[in-house]
Amino acid sequence: MPQPAPTVGIIANPASGRDLRRLTASAGLYSSTDKASAIQRLLAAFGATGVERVLMPTDMTGIAAAVLKACAGPNARQQHWPKLQLLDLPLTQTVADTRLATRRMVEAGVALIAVLGGDGTHKAVAAEAAGTPLLTLSTGTNNAFPELREATSAGLAGGLLACGRVPSSLGLRRNKRLLVEVPEQQLSEWALVEVAVSPQRFIGARALSHSDDLVEVFACFAEPHAIGLSALLGLWNPVSRQAQHGAWIRLNPGAEQALLAPVAPGLVQGCGITASGILNPGVPHRLSLACGTLALDGEREIEFAACDTPTITLDTCGPLTVDVEAVLAHAARHHLLAVPRGHRLHPATPC
Repeated sequence: MPQPAPTVGIIANPASGRDLRRLTASAGLYSSTDKASAIQRLLAAFGATGVERVLMPTDMTGIAAAVLKACAGPNARQQHWPKLQLLDLPLTQTVADTRLATRRMVEAGVALIAVLGGDGTHKAVAAEAAGTPLLTLSTGTNNAFPELREATSAGLAGGLLACGRVPSSLGLRRNKRLLVEVPEQQLSEWALVEVAVSPQRFIGARALSHSDDLVEVFACFAEPHAIGLSALLGLWNPVSRQAQHGAWIRLNPGAEQALLAPVAPGLVQGCGITASGILNPGVPHRLSLACGTLALDGEREIEFAACDTPTITLDTCGPLTVDVEAVLAHAARHHLLAVPRGHRLHPATPC
């Protein structure tokens, strides 16, 4: 019995790529027009691989409107884009919009959710996605969790996986995450990339981008080519996404040795390193600082005082993501993107 054509979701954060680091560093701007264009490239790839319906929330910046207009154009007809269904949800222009859209898509049974945003956007979607896989696309500032890739190739991989043409065991990757707990505040939060400990007492402008504001950094993974706080570990004590452990580093401006690291786009700073080590899964790690703030994936979210006992624990049961490279390598080996004469996209098929 043939399987029904899959539905996928697309969530683009209108605010991603527009934070304070555009002023404090030299980060680029990812506009609403850029995001709408990336979504159109996703739709072309999804249509080519057999996806028939896409769910997408409305927004106040014109992304959804631009995509909807493009869906009525000649490119959409010629390339057989999927049917676009907009989710008309109440908008607050906060992270609550992303969380609500994710819940609605999970309830609708989407095969996967394509996410356009930075680390914060992906964390918000992952918090509501349960077991629904994420197709990650980088449109934020530091973007350590979503890898930088072209939307068309990412869409081909996501479409092949959503349509069941690539086994999940090959095409999906289980990610690590960090559990942050403050028992005295009855608080439990997750980070997908890193947790930074700062002596600053208050959340304030949220973003951390100066080495003087850092005492410790804990990371799920840390790649040498990364930009952001995880780059400190990536250039000192790197850890791959596939490794079963994480890493931590301790900083002090008076250290004998300083590491030059890109803590934000266009901002390379010397950071004094005093110690580093491994994070093993399931082992809570206490902080060396009595009071301050915790930044999760680059933004200060938690204030803690001397009466609090925060812990950070590595967990290996984080969100599922599409392994684009593995899916496309499998597609190449098995010629999954080859189509016979008569297929709607075969060059010999009449328009």
